Amino acid sequence: MKEISKIAKAALPLIFIGSSVFSQSLDDAKKAIDAEQYQKATSMLKNLTVTQADKDENYFYLGWVYLVQDYPDSAKTAFNQGIAKNAKSALNYAGLGAVARAEKNTAAATTAFNQAISLAGKNSKPYLYIGKAYLLDPVDANAAIDVLTKGKAVNAKDAELLLALGNAYRVNLKSSEALTNYDGAIALDPKYVAPIVAKGILWKFANNFEESEKEFKNALALNPNYGPAYREWAETDLRWALNEPKMASVKVKEGVEQYKKYLSLTDRSIDSRIRYADFLLAAGEYTTLQTEVSELAKSATSNLKVYRYLAYSAYENKDYANGLTAIKKFMAEAGEKRIIPRDYLYLGRLQVATGDDSTGIKTLKDAISRDTTQIDLYAEIAKALFAKKKYVEAGDAYHEYAAKSRNAKLTDHYYEGLSYYFGYVIPYASTDKAVSSKADTALLTKADSAFSYVIQKTAASPFADAYLYRARANDYKEPNRDNISGLAKPYYEKYIELIVAKGAPDEKVKKNLAEGYAYLGSLSEFKDKDDAKAAENYTKAREYDPANKQAQRYFAKKGGAAKGK
Repeated sequence: MKEISKIAKAALPLIFIGSSVFSQSLDDAKKAIDAEQYQKATSMLKNLTVTQADKDENYFYLGWVYLVQDYPDSAKTAFNQGIAKNAKSALNYAGLGAVARAEKNTAAATTAFNQAISLAGKNSKPYLYIGKAYLLDPVDANAAIDVLTKGKAVNAKDAELLLALGNAYRVNLKSSEALTNYDGAIALDPKYVAPIVAKGILWKFANNFEESEKEFKNALALNPNYGPAYREWAETDLRWALNEPKMASVKVKEGVEQYKKYLSLTDRSIDSRIRYADFLLAAGEYTTLQTEVSELAKSATSNLKVYRYLAYSAYENKDYANGLTAIKKFMAEAGEKRIIPRDYLYLGRLQVATGDDSTGIKTLKDAISRDTTQIDLYAEIAKALFAKKKYVEAGDAYHEYAAKSRNAKLTDHYYEGLSYYFGYVIPYASTDKAVSSKADTALLTKADSAFSYVIQKTAASPFADAYLYRARANDYKEPNRDNISGLAKPYYEKYIELIVAKGAPDEKVKKNLAEGYAYLGSLSEFKDKDDAKAAENYTKAREYDPANKQAQRYFAKKGGAAKGK
């Protein structure tokens, strides 16, 4: 009996040591998740699901790592394994709800979250992760605040929950409430660096960049190896650059360096490098981005998002063929749930850039229908149509853009006018009577309206070409081309006045001046019957352009009597 007793006593420390190892290992895995060392965390948690296979928490945290890395199917499998180990695992039901939200299945998410809460008891962690789920894409800050507040009532001393509640308030633009919860988390655990970093983020969105940097430095003073502080510092540098153009080049460069430090402190996993790619995209560093994602694409285990970014950067770097291949691969394999309107935007751009204009324009319109905030895409559609000489459609697209976007410029109204003008003139000038007879004079009215708008808005600094094309449009509007009434006269006169005042014109402008004087000459000749004025205007037309046909006709008719004058 004594021997048995000795054996039992000797075994007790081993039991406690085993328990301690497990607890520490899970804690280390959670710290790795917090530090965004996802590859390390995944490896540790996979090991725990073998060595401590009956612990449902291990499966939950493994699933959560998968979920934040955008692997919802793997996450779902892990959460279901956790429930198989413990049918009352509130955390894993919270995980299933998070997956359902990622899959845009609201009903399934609600059911899973309700089940998690019903099983939570005095445990605040299910509330925490439901709240975090609401803060994943798509974000529902109000729902997050509601569930996290309930979790706080269960356990007011859960620092991680207070951090999440602060994040929810920050997303909801309630800065005071966010700061209160961040400070509460720090008071509970002064060595907890994540809420200190969160305060830096809060200052970033207030555009108080110096204070933001101060918080990141405070966090790194506590833990110099806390990678997310460098990542947030980098993203603060980017926002700083966007808000202060004079600082842009310095801050973007600094931000890239901070992000490299972040990568050096993570496990340089594919997913942490993808976050770097996220940053490069936001910074507009397309050359570096294409290099980075091209390397990532070589990995057999690479995240599919790599091909999205490869497409985006290839387009911006004018590598259109490779960009189109990449976006097609991404969209074919991602599935509709993962495709965003921006993907259709780049697909359309790449289709247009590689010559598939009709399909590309349809795709760009599809992108607008999927995200009505993308109304500015009408400008791209219009430019593509204009370049392909599909003028009526281009005019309609410019008109849509000018009418709905705050970013429309006067040049867009001008090109609207040009599009409608050419949309009439080209068929009108066709030698095919079936085509010329279908020239729609309503397009001239639309063109005239667009040019009129430009003229009104540039009265203080006149836009000469708007007068020129308004003159041309009104000339074509004459009901009888052989018996003109002078609709174009004031616009040609103004154009001539503006150009002559500028001094010596170039060859192209000389031809336009000749056109204007020839028009005025024909008006004097046929309408006003003022031969002296006609000769004066035709002479000026010939001076600017000896090949002007109207001037040549006039002087030929006169038998050359006015030559040299």
